[in-house]
Amino acid sequence: MNIIETALPGVLIIEPKVFGDARGYFFESWNQAAFEAAGITNKWVQDNESKSCYGVLRGLHYQAAPYTQAKIVRAIAGTVLDVAVDIRKGSPTFGKHVAVELSGENKRQLYIPRGFAHGFAVLSDEAVFAYKCDNPYAPAADRGVLFSDPAIGIDWRIDVSKALLSEKDKKHPLLAQIEPWEDVK
Repeated sequence: MNIIETALPGVLIIEPKVFGDARGYFFESWNQAAFEAAGITNKWVQDNESKSCYGVLRGLHYQAAPYTQAKIVRAIAGTVLDVAVDIRKGSPTFGKHVAVELSGENKRQLYIPRGFAHGFAVLSDEAVFAYKCDNPYAPAADRGVLFSDPAIGIDWRIDVSKALLSEKDKKHPLLAQIEPWEDVK
């Protein structure tokens, strides 16, 4: 497994070792010992999967304390542009983002620690997207940041005027209007 640091401290690209032959391929998408050696020590409690067509944009989502979530995300099939935005109060990278192409072909995963909003846009005809969470979904703590906030400046690599969005995702506040994430211990 190859761990690649991104411009946002704590957000990591995970490249598994893929073993392929005439039969297909094999790789470990999760290995507790290997991930812990890389500093990913979360206790995972929920796995989610979605299927979406081209132009679907989901996000930018996060959960408020005490239900904040870290995630490990990947595209099982198809291609997505996956985005993490730093929403940590007082962080030197507050409001900055990283965007990583994840696909069924490249097998990359992205680790997103607590304190980041997350979203993705589907770049292929369809995509199957999976993610591990270290805290269950809590509807009362569900929050978001507007995907098109010019202060963040994400190039989603799709025509956002034609993006397929949920009603909820169309109405999220701007980054300047949210209560920044603060680690409550």
